[in-house]
Amino acid sequence: MAPGRPARRRPRTRALLAGLAAAAAALIAAAQPPAAEPAPAPLPAEHARLAAHSLLIALAAAGGRLVAVGDRGVIVHSDDRGATWTQAASVPVQALLTGVCFFDDRRGLAVGHDEDILATQDAGEHWQLVHYAPQAQHPLLDVWCGPKGAAIAVGAYATYLTSADGGASWSARPFAPSPAPRAPGATPGAAASAAADEEAGGGYHLNRIVGGSAAKLYIAGEAGHLYASDDRGAHWRQLASPYTGSFFDVLPLAGEALLACGLRGNLYRSDDGGGSWRRLETQTVALLDGATALPGGALAIVGLSGVVLVSRDGGASFTLEQQSDRSGLSAALAVGEGQLVVVGEDGARLVRLGAAASAEGAGQR
Repeated sequence: MAPGRPARRRPRTRALLAGLAAAAAALIAAAQPPAAEPAPAPLPAEHARLAAHSLLIALAAAGGRLVAVGDRGVIVHSDDRGATWTQAASVPVQALLTGVCFFDDRRGLAVGHDEDILATQDAGEHWQLVHYAPQAQHPLLDVWCGPKGAAIAVGAYATYLTSADGGASWSARPFAPSPAPRAPGATPGAAASAAADEEAGGGYHLNRIVGGSAAKLYIAGEAGHLYASDDRGAHWRQLASPYTGSFFDVLPLAGEALLACGLRGNLYRSDDGGGSWRRLETQTVALLDGATALPGGALAIVGLSGVVLVSRDGGASFTLEQQSDRSGLSAALAVGEGQLVVVGEDGARLVRLGAAASAEGAGQR
């Protein structure tokens, strides 16, 4: 390990408790068959009465429907803005699912451990396995659905897969971004040292991929790595980074403004497309891992220990609205002005901003 560089972290699943992520990675490693043997067929997800209250990691909208994915292949959906949830009729895997996205109100993708990629044609009711490579031992951590069937899945050790046909077929591609310039106040990084570390360790974990305006994409990564693309992923460049801890989400704002959140309550804002950053006060040291915009201009960021940060000034400052149950949260979507659907270690639920003690549990049909 290069002097001054942080110790490598195991793949994170955007909002999991550290012990859970480490245990999941260990189970994957222990379960791998010899390289010469074919991978065993995955088992389908089991139906559970309390599926909506199990560990859920990621959340996406399919038109007016919300779809959440999580542990043991659980996928649930809601047609009433998060008030009640129904488990998907069929999911062909029991792996931990970590990312979900939709091209439109019917066609979507989900990704997870075992390098699973699932596709749906009916808004998340039924899913098909379109890619499966457990021998690679490279969990997928997030997925982006773009225009004209373009899709990108990212994961551990710089795993980077692309599709041009709506997820029906996938190709692995080396993730080779151009190096970052030094920014004022940014932690210096030696490009040669970084390249050597990536070569030896298989690359940095790519935790989250998000779309911005026009053709812009952003990736939040391990060890202070942030990346941007101006052409929907054809080329990537590393952004100057304000710290060496891992990032778990990026939220594009108006113009060139960005928010990036990560470990120990670290939240940074850039007003020049990632050229320079300033740290925002969060009043927490919890991991921050999910960001969303609300109608009316408010912003929200969620994290472990029931942390919900709210901005009502365009992301210039944030107020902590601590949830009383302190349950870990991993993703959020707005379902109205002042109201979020959140998912995390206790499943899906509604959170009304300004009423931190009154988070509502999800119902399940």
